[in-house]
Amino acid sequence: MEEDKGGMSLLSEAMTSCTLLTETRTADGYGGYTASWTDGDGFSAAIVLDSSGADSRAQAAAVVNKYTVTTSKAVTLSFHDVFRRESDEKIFRVISDGDDKHTPASAGLDMRQVQAEEWRIPDDD
Repeated sequence: MEEDKGGMSLLSEAMTSCTLLTETRTADGYGGYTASWTDGDGFSAAIVLDSSGADSRAQAAAVVNKYTVTTSKAVTLSFHDVFRRESDEKIFRVISDGDDKHTPASAGLDMRQVQAEEWRIPDDD
């Protein structure tokens, strides 16, 4: 008989540390603003490159890579939230709404999913 790993699942094994990034805009005195980014709350997520046929063709055409991001239901990522995967410091921007795709309250599986794209924090120039 296989040993119980205390409820460890493939999903929880795939989770990695991430940090939500918060943008703060400050008036630059010339009618524009300067943006700065600070670390916000940490969370765990499984981040998987979307390798569906259409997305693979788009990636081959040098379009930005798209990812499926899975978190617990306690984490709600919203459209255009920005976060960093700590293992490689890659930045992602959410391109869907976390309230749209999650397991129901009665489900034993605790997950919420969003789509995200690789992203780069814009330079101030």
